[in-house]
Amino acid sequence: MPSPAFDVARPYRLNPSVALRPEPFGALAYHFGNRRLSFLKAPELVELVRGLDRHPSVGDALAGVPDARRGAFLRALASLAAADMIIPQHSGTGAR
Repeated sequence: MPSPAFDVARPYRLNPSVALRPEPFGALAYHFGNRRLSFLKAPELVELVRGLDRHPSVGDALAGVPDARRGAFLRALASLAAADMIIPQHSGTGAR
């Protein structure tokens, strides 16, 4: 079943089925449900992904990212959403 389009106006969070393993380049993200492995190739991206649930939207989470990197981070987040590594956060579900 296709996933809904990635919407930067919505809040997202790290999927509870995903573990992040820190690496010198950033982190490995492993999804225990679908067994997918993703590489987060920047420590700043790892920090962004870990903190998504503290922001009212992806757009707000990206506000602190320098303009030169914002497009790359947005593409990375969309890819992580398509892989079910990050999931939409529904109203009323605060931080973990």
